[in-house]
Amino acid sequence: MIEVIQVRMREVGRVVFYNARGIKFAVGDYVIVEADRSIDYGQIVSETELIENSVLEEPLKAVIRKVESKDIEKIKKNKEKVKEAHNICDKKIIEHRLPMKLVDTEYSFDLSKLVFYFTSEGRVDFRELVKDLAAVFKVRIELRQIGVRDEAKMLGGYGHCGRRLCCGTFLKDFEPVTIKMAKEQKLSLNPTKISGVCGRLMCCLDYEYNTYKDFSEYLPEEGEKLKTPDGIVKVKSVDILKKKVMVEYEDGLVKEISFANCTCPDPDCPVHKNISILKKRKGKK
Repeated sequence: MIEVIQVRMREVGRVVFYNARGIKFAVGDYVIVEADRSIDYGQIVSETELIENSVLEEPLKAVIRKVESKDIEKIKKNKEKVKEAHNICDKKIIEHRLPMKLVDTEYSFDLSKLVFYFTSEGRVDFRELVKDLAAVFKVRIELRQIGVRDEAKMLGGYGHCGRRLCCGTFLKDFEPVTIKMAKEQKLSLNPTKISGVCGRLMCCLDYEYNTYKDFSEYLPEEGEKLKTPDGIVKVKSVDILKKKVMVEYEDGLVKEISFANCTCPDPDCPVHKNISILKKRKGKK
């Protein structure tokens, strides 16, 4: 068995599993950790847990220790050096006429590695740029191409809701988001209303999708015809969360029918015993 803990790298980086080495940590603690050919820092985002060594595909890197006051000062100084490095790289990109946009720059905690994050519409041959940067900074240089969602995560900002971006605060990973999720929740398909600052569909469309999907399985759809004790009606609208449908009778009367107690699509259930769907749904039981 091995004690592992999850660490968010830097302020809004990815979450990585680390070997806790028997050291006691609290969620929120900042720690110094082993990184790829360098030493870096991050924040504890989970409690320590025990897992079997056999489930690990490769040995985990270790947490070295908690951040001390001298480390905080070092991190601040490193950030000042990053500003200069960022500006120099920007100028080098222009000199080499490369089709890339520099998004962020970071030094490893021990200053042994300098990483530049950029976006581009295609592949970029930046070998000469790397040589130039290595000659200037005398450290290991890495250029990493990222997507627009990663760019929003790094730069931060506020969403339509007025709150800070989910990706820049608590989201660990990006989940696939599709237009089907917006349709299922009866949202406007106006791109400006369902897209985030990154230009992609908002991550929050995924939060309640499964709830809407489960509820809608037991409700009729707009345009469907129902047979009720009072006659044939046509569904005008559906309120999925309230489990209610607005129906129109043949004489033009509009009425609301509640399916609030419905838990299954069986026509013999208490709700459906006097209401049946006349049109068979495609792809649904």
